[in-house]
Amino acid sequence: MVKIEEELDKLQELIGYRFQDINHLKQSLTHRSYGAFNNERLEFLGDAILNCVIACALYDQFPEASEGQLSRLRSQMVRRSTLAEIAREFSIRNTMILGRGEMKSGGFDRESTLSDTMEAIIGAVFMDGGLELTRNQILIWYKSRMSELSLENSQIDAKSRLQEYLQGIGEELPQYSVVGSKGRSHEQMFTVECQSSLLRERAIGEGTSRRIAEQIAAGRALDILGITSKDTG
Repeated sequence: MVKIEEELDKLQELIGYRFQDINHLKQSLTHRSYGAFNNERLEFLGDAILNCVIACALYDQFPEASEGQLSRLRSQMVRRSTLAEIAREFSIRNTMILGRGEMKSGGFDRESTLSDTMEAIIGAVFMDGGLELTRNQILIWYKSRMSELSLENSQIDAKSRLQEYLQGIGEELPQYSVVGSKGRSHEQMFTVECQSSLLRERAIGEGTSRRIAEQIAAGRALDILGITSKDTG
């Protein structure tokens, strides 16, 4: 019990929000496989709030953007993989509450479970502290990602282009693995390899975060395959 409370305390420190009612946080971390008291309703709430907050932020950040550009940028920010990345940055897996079957099947590391839990946490913050506070937290969590956006990259990103291409020809999805890292914790450089049975040579990317390195590796894979934006729509 002490360990659980310690992990919850660490999580609150990582996300930068201290719950007035810790039960809101506990519910957001509880998967439906554990029982009736789970995070599905909070997930529904968090999804709606996240989309609204990000849409408003993008509207203000890019006054010249078209509806289509704003939609593509929002999709990048709220998609499952982005939410799962944020969940991993907060080490949410250490506090997730899953049923035995879900635990045995690797639910702690499943992208869909991590992203759903992250949405539920957003819903829990809203229930605990209200809309304005939740909006501020989301913008803090997304600050670095939002700063990397531009209208030039409102087009579909390299990882998504590669995934769509491989799905379109009936191939398995690419796999990404960290093959190296160097530097101190606050200034690390990651080396990631994108793997696919179609690649005739290694697709390696290097960046200051795993996310950036994966995008660069995916871009390299597209180059090796000779894929252009026209090939992926």
